[in-house]
Amino acid sequence: MAASFSSSLAAARDAAGAQHYPQGALYVVATPIGNLADITLRALHVLQIADAIACEDTRHTQSLLRAYGIDKSAWVAVHQHNEASAAGAVLQRLAAGERVVYASDAGTPAVSDPGARLVAAVREAGHVVVPLPGASSITALLSVAGTASDDPSFVFQGFLPAKAGERDAAVQLLAQEPRAVVLLEAPHRIEALAKALAVLGERKLTVGRELTKQFEQVAVVTCASFASWLAEDSKRTHGEFALVLHPQAVVDEGAQGVRVLELLLAELPVKTAVKLAAEITGAPRNELYETALKIKKA
Repeated sequence: MAASFSSSLAAARDAAGAQHYPQGALYVVATPIGNLADITLRALHVLQIADAIACEDTRHTQSLLRAYGIDKSAWVAVHQHNEASAAGAVLQRLAAGERVVYASDAGTPAVSDPGARLVAAVREAGHVVVPLPGASSITALLSVAGTASDDPSFVFQGFLPAKAGERDAAVQLLAQEPRAVVLLEAPHRIEALAKALAVLGERKLTVGRELTKQFEQVAVVTCASFASWLAEDSKRTHGEFALVLHPQAVVDEGAQGVRVLELLLAELPVKTAVKLAAEITGAPRNELYETALKIKKA
């Protein structure tokens, strides 16, 4: 056990031990995304009382448990390549009345990481699934992006397609999305993502790199400048990325309509200018017509 975590297990038992933890249940446990101190006391307690640990990478999760002095002998590997078949082993344990924890390598399982198929199979078999919330790069970055001041809604997109053509098509769809969008990306593809996002121009992007870790970095750039921002420092392409594409800027159709109308009136008759300005901007034609008459009179 790491010396700095020596009192954590006792604190976990004191804080969470009095709660009820049913047997024959799957516990979906969020684990730290970088900083080991981000695990919750309830997660530590459940990891102690669990009969078996199902996880994405047994070596990774074993390292986490050892840091806190937790030793387990029953392990089930459940990752993206074997999730459907490995669910059977978990179901057998649940049928025998065991408490089984599922943890992905980092963060909250079954969101972008494996776990959703396992949870669905467990529920279909009639067993209880208990969520233990905790670390998440998604909510961590949203909390410092400042995008929810006017509209709290957002879209979780996760990883865009790896193939260039499919990725570019996905970005074109993002261009039509007015809400904030959360993206995830691996270091070996971040430069390709930056190149694809450049078509979104001046739309703001909050970049979170190595969140909660020693070299954590959060920066706000434009989509057009993201690639050059990465190129300024070779270290900026290292680590796991979470990104928030900011909401589309709200366009004042009335003001835009007047500006377009002024430009058109310099060259066209009133009715033609009003018709085109309404079609271009979506501003109400009657209002534009009244404005056009005032402009002409002035």
